Amino acid sequence: MNNADITWMLVATALVLLMTPALAFFYGGMVRSKNALNTMMMSFVALGPVAVLWALVGYSLAFGQGGAFVGSLQYAGLRGVGLDAQGTIPHLLFMAFQGTFAVITAALISGAVVERLRFGSYLAFIVLWMLAVYAPVAHWVWGGGFLAGDGALDFAGGAVVHVNAAAAALVAALVVGPRKDYGRHAMLPHSVPLTLLGTGLLWFGWFGFNAGSALAANQTAALAFVNTLLAPAATLATWTLLDLARGGRVTAIGAATAIVVGLVVITPAAGYVGPGAALAIGALGAAPSYLALIYRARTRLDDSLDVVAAHGTGGATGALLTGVFADPAWSGGPSGLLAGNAGQLAVQAWSLLVVIAYSGVATFVILKAIALVCPLRIGGRVEGVGLDVSEHGEEAYTTGDGAILVTPGEAALGPRANAALARSGGAL
Repeated sequence: MNNADITWMLVATALVLLMTPALAFFYGGMVRSKNALNTMMMSFVALGPVAVLWALVGYSLAFGQGGAFVGSLQYAGLRGVGLDAQGTIPHLLFMAFQGTFAVITAALISGAVVERLRFGSYLAFIVLWMLAVYAPVAHWVWGGGFLAGDGALDFAGGAVVHVNAAAAALVAALVVGPRKDYGRHAMLPHSVPLTLLGTGLLWFGWFGFNAGSALAANQTAALAFVNTLLAPAATLATWTLLDLARGGRVTAIGAATAIVVGLVVITPAAGYVGPGAALAIGALGAAPSYLALIYRARTRLDDSLDVVAAHGTGGATGALLTGVFADPAWSGGPSGLLAGNAGQLAVQAWSLLVVIAYSGVATFVILKAIALVCPLRIGGRVEGVGLDVSEHGEEAYTTGDGAILVTPGEAALGPRANAALARSGGAL
């Protein structure tokens, strides 16, 4: 055991946990006010059932000794997970750190289906998805599975977290379908400052996400920490130039998106590349996501908050660039194309294809199974009013006397929803 390592990993675990509420602010500001609370709850709620099931089963499936595909149940119910050393930190702390990754990965998916997915169906989905998709994929890369054996590099979750979640988000958006009036009416962010607040908190938490993945207070953690500072800065600078060249002005939502893309892009490479390469990765990672955002807006795909463009395209770009820039002079181990190992790029591409295919197919099966039991999306009338009231019996914003504001032309809720609202002390 090393007390410095333990201290750092306690801090890093808390930082990654903060990223889930930060994601709630980031997502919540970008939707319409009538869905703000519901959107934020889709992030916050992952802190409950996903974390509990991670401790009971998910951690064992991801990190238990097992075959190439999934771990065993040796750690089920945290059996054998105590204060004994896992590296230089307690095994229990390692489990908690990894659990915060599972929570935010599940929450990321919600950005593609906000403003129309039933909350109960969403809860069922993230629980099943964490067990059936996230845990096995984490095992493949970090738990001794077949992708680790193939030599895939993913320092803090480019494929395991971001590409995995984005593949699920794409399929979910297609299965659930677009929002009412999507493509006919503007669906503008209701609070850009809220999104900027979430962006700042995400960047702050991401230092624990990336530097904590060193699992020690060492030189690799310092390298990942600095790279997490530099890469998003380079992405933001490049994104600013792209915005100016395209429209002559820089938007706040664009700046927030650029920072998140930069954080995503450097995640798989954070502990494998030097600071110069981190700047290059951040700059190069801006264009693919920027173009993906522009292209998506011209399609009928209603990926509400552009999970695919930011996390999918960004994560894939970062994973591939890891295969280009990985430098043993900085990492002390893996090398990429520029260091003479051209095969690493092929390994990175292979790992991405496997994760995308499995996550996409499994997500489709899970959603269709849930649809056999309960509807996936809310009805059109309720969607017009907003999910805050129908799904939670409260709203993010009310008048001074507690009355819910309903814009002209929106249909009133049915008696059941009104009764729920009355119980909460509000009035429609």
